[in-house]
Amino acid sequence: MRADGWTTSRYGERRYASAAGKDERGVAILLVLLAMMLLSALGGALALTTSSERQVAATYASGTELFYAADAGFQRAMQDLAVVTDWNQVLSGGSVSTFIDGAPGRRVMPSGSAIDLAQVTDVLNCGRSPCGIADLQAITSARPWGANNPVWRLYAHGLLSDLSPSSALDSTAYIVVWVADDPLDTDGMPLLDGDPAGGPNPGAGLIQLQAHAYGVNGTRRVIEATLKHASPRNRVLSWREIRQVS
Repeated sequence: MRADGWTTSRYGERRYASAAGKDERGVAILLVLLAMMLLSALGGALALTTSSERQVAATYASGTELFYAADAGFQRAMQDLAVVTDWNQVLSGGSVSTFIDGAPGRRVMPSGSAIDLAQVTDVLNCGRSPCGIADLQAITSARPWGANNPVWRLYAHGLLSDLSPSSALDSTAYIVVWVADDPLDTDGMPLLDGDPAGGPNPGAGLIQLQAHAYGVNGTRRVIEATLKHASPRNRVLSWREIRQVS
């Protein structure tokens, strides 16, 4: 560097020494800022990934709990139906499960979610509430049997924790079980089991069950089954989980 403050690079470029020092300091500050921004972005992505994984794990655990809750409701309904000799009493609403938590109405679950048993029954029957006679017999893609459309009746309802005699189950899941005549019944009377004396009736002696388990934030798992009335015990002809779109 010369005494006048100018310096010459090995390529013959002349520049003022103090200006060169300022340029270098500016570049260093810019690099530090870029590094800090990169580290902040990486930290935010890591936190988001961890939060997402925890949410996915919690959702999976909740869904699994609800699935087994629905199955527990189905099994309890099976026990009560095993001692019923006349399924007409069940289809007409005259006989219900011993697992009920009072008269149908609005329920507020421990999770804070609310459910109206009359409303969800209407939605199950007609896809909306309220639901009238004409709606029950309307022919749709989901209910194409007209007068033989199933009419779902409340059969059992209560908290999963109440199924345990010792109250050892720590769960906020709420269970609702409905029963209905099988749509194969051809007598046009969905509140009565088919009478084979009136002629061939493929739905005679058959009954349907749907068990729903409700959780937080509107989550739900559903099991549907078809039973055949038989002695000494009823037979399960079909059993499946219904995947919900919402």
